[in-house]
Amino acid sequence: MNDSVLQNIKVIDLTQNIAGPYCTKLLADYGADVIKVERPDGDPARRMGPFPGHEPHPDKSGIFLYLNTNKRGVTLDLKSDDGRADLLNLVRDADVLVESYSPRVMVSLGLDYQTLCAVNPKLVMTSVSSFGRNGRYSEYRATELVLYALCGMAYITGGYHSAPVKHGYSQAQYLGGVAAASGTIAALLGLWRGGTGQQVDVSILECAISTLFTTFLEYTYAGNVTRRQPSEGSSLRYPAATKEGYILPTPGVMGDWDTYAAMADVPELQDPKFATPADRQLHSDEVDNLLKAKWLEKTAEEWFHHAQEWRFPFSPVQTMEDISGSPQLADRGYFVEFPHPAVGTLRYPGGPFRMSKTPRRQAMAAPTLGQHNSEVLGGKKS
Repeated sequence: MNDSVLQNIKVIDLTQNIAGPYCTKLLADYGADVIKVERPDGDPARRMGPFPGHEPHPDKSGIFLYLNTNKRGVTLDLKSDDGRADLLNLVRDADVLVESYSPRVMVSLGLDYQTLCAVNPKLVMTSVSSFGRNGRYSEYRATELVLYALCGMAYITGGYHSAPVKHGYSQAQYLGGVAAASGTIAALLGLWRGGTGQQVDVSILECAISTLFTTFLEYTYAGNVTRRQPSEGSSLRYPAATKEGYILPTPGVMGDWDTYAAMADVPELQDPKFATPADRQLHSDEVDNLLKAKWLEKTAEEWFHHAQEWRFPFSPVQTMEDISGSPQLADRGYFVEFPHPAVGTLRYPGGPFRMSKTPRRQAMAAPTLGQHNSEVLGGKKS
C-alpha cells in the first residue's frame, strides 16, 4: 500500500462538537497526524448520543467516536499558563491548527493567529465558526435550526401553506467541515508553492447558503422568490406510498411525458390534456389519482429498478436498515469497522471520496479522554 496522501502533515485540533472535528477527521483519515486537544473534561461531543445501550459515557459517544477516528488525543487547560505553553510547543513544528471556538475565544486566550504565527510563521490556522470571524453576527450564537433559518433553506422546505421546516440532523455542520478541510488543503498548497502560512476563515452559514445557489440565482436574475412546494401534483413531487415502502417517482425530464406514462403503464396519462407541465399542474388531481393507485401495485424496490431500466431517476426512500444493508455500498466497500476499548467494534460510514493510489487510512479508533498525554506531552497533563 502506498503512503497516505497527507502523511507527515501535523495538525493540532482544537475543535469540538461537529463541524471542526469533521474537518480534522477528513485530514486524519487521509494520513495527517492529528492531535486532538481537549479541555480536561473533554469535548462536549463526548456527551452527545447515541450511546451503546443508551448509557452515557465520555468514551462511548457515537458521534464522538465517528468524528475522531485516526486521531491522537490529549487534554490541556488552555486557561492556564502551563496549558498554553504546552500548546505553543505543539504548534512550533505543526503544519496546521484547526479551531472552532467563537472568534473572541482564541484572542482572549492569547492564542490568536498573530501570536501563533510568531511561533511558527508557516502555520496554516483554520478557524470554523457559525458566522465567520467578522461581521455584526460574528459573536452571535447559533444552533443548527438557526443556521437553516438564516441560510434560507427552511423557507423553501416543507409544504406551500405550512410553516418552514429544517432538514434532519446537522447537515450544515458537515458542510462546514468539508469546506474547512478544503480550505486547509488549499492553504497548504499555497504554502508549498512558495507562499506563507495564513488563516482560513470558515463561516458555516455561508457554507449552507452556497448550496442554494440555484435558488439565489433565480432571485438575482429574475426576481423570483422560491416558495415551499404546493400539495397539488404531489404524486410527482413527493415520496409516494407503494405496496411496500415509499418511492420518489420523479419524471426526470418533464418533456418526456409520454415515455413516463408508458413506463408507469398508465396510458390515460397520454391524453393531450396532460401534455405540458402546466397542463399537468392544472389537472393535478387527476394525475395524482391515476399515479397513486398505480404505485400501490409494486414495492418501492420494484419500482426503483423498473423505472431505472427506462432511465427515469426513481428512488426508494431508504431507512437506516436499508442503507446499512445496501448492496451498492457493499460493492463499494463503503462502511468500515474500528475496534474500540470502551465499546468494542463499531461500524462507521466511510470516506466521502477515494483515490486510486493513496487510499483512506484505517488506523486508530477515536482516543479515550487524555489517552495520548504521555506520548505527546511527555507525561504532562495540564
